[in-house]
Amino acid sequence: MAPRVTMSEVAKVAGVSVMTVSNVVNGHRYVSDATRDRVLEAIDRLGYRVNVAARNLRSGSTGIIGLAVPDIDAPYFGQLAALLTRRATRLGYQIVVEQTGATRESELSALTHSRLRMYDGLIISTVGLGNEDAEQLRSEFPVVALGERITGAGALDHVAMANVAGAQDATRHLIERGCRRIAVLGGSLDAGVNAGSLRTAGYRRALVEAGLPWREELVLEQAFTLAGGAAGVRALVGAGIAFDGLVCMTDMLALGALRALADHGLEVPGDVRVIGFDDIEQAAYSVPSLSTIAPGHSEMADAALRLLTERIAGRRDESAFEEFVGPHRLVVRESTGG
Repeated sequence: MAPRVTMSEVAKVAGVSVMTVSNVVNGHRYVSDATRDRVLEAIDRLGYRVNVAARNLRSGSTGIIGLAVPDIDAPYFGQLAALLTRRATRLGYQIVVEQTGATRESELSALTHSRLRMYDGLIISTVGLGNEDAEQLRSEFPVVALGERITGAGALDHVAMANVAGAQDATRHLIERGCRRIAVLGGSLDAGVNAGSLRTAGYRRALVEAGLPWREELVLEQAFTLAGGAAGVRALVGAGIAFDGLVCMTDMLALGALRALADHGLEVPGDVRVIGFDDIEQAAYSVPSLSTIAPGHSEMADAALRLLTERIAGRRDESAFEEFVGPHRLVVRESTGG
């Protein structure tokens, strides 16, 4: 059996002190990004693993973090779970994933069961929960919420996407490429706080910025699925609504739209330019490859784990809560003429 790699060996390879390695492993925030990356690279290269049993005996923790997501079959959440699992393993934690189905009851159940199952903390993607549930999210149990913020849930650590700004950049990109009748798939005319409504608000801002008219008939409230994207294109074509650009609120919608556009003999990007949101792995391999908004997957995963592990270790003020918004970027590929 190979000897266990020590923290001192990691420190030597990374060119830092043992204390710095300890700070990275235990999720302390006061470590620069460059130093943290160096330490994590050394951990990966050497195969260092935290002695979870010893740490648990000292701290009384289980070393297990729950991750509750709406749908483990959805590529975005599968990618998120894999990313969090890899990051958590570096820190000596295991991730247990459960599917909520995006219902209020299942998300509340995930909160309750996380306490009963002796998890150290929970990362939960809230979709079904609303403002009326804000109080139930507030507790001494460490929780980090992912997704759209529940208004009034101030006493909660939260990691979000730049939904409005990202959709605004996506729409602006199509306008800069010459599109003037841009349809939205997965949009929402609801004023509520959800991905569809926030991204629709960003789309609308870009239109106003460019002096283009707002047309409700170009906003289709489709499910965030492949089938939803295909159905949206069929609805537009069937109704005889002219469009030269598609802003799709998820990459899955965009991939479904590409299939339906091809079925109708519409070329991308020649006849219609298409952009998605999420930058899932499949986006780079479609034909044509899909332009999209990358929401900062790595940064959001790191932020969620940092916030949670600091809360678990009691290193944060009980009344100090943080909201982290991922740094988004535009990824230009073939579907918009990249």
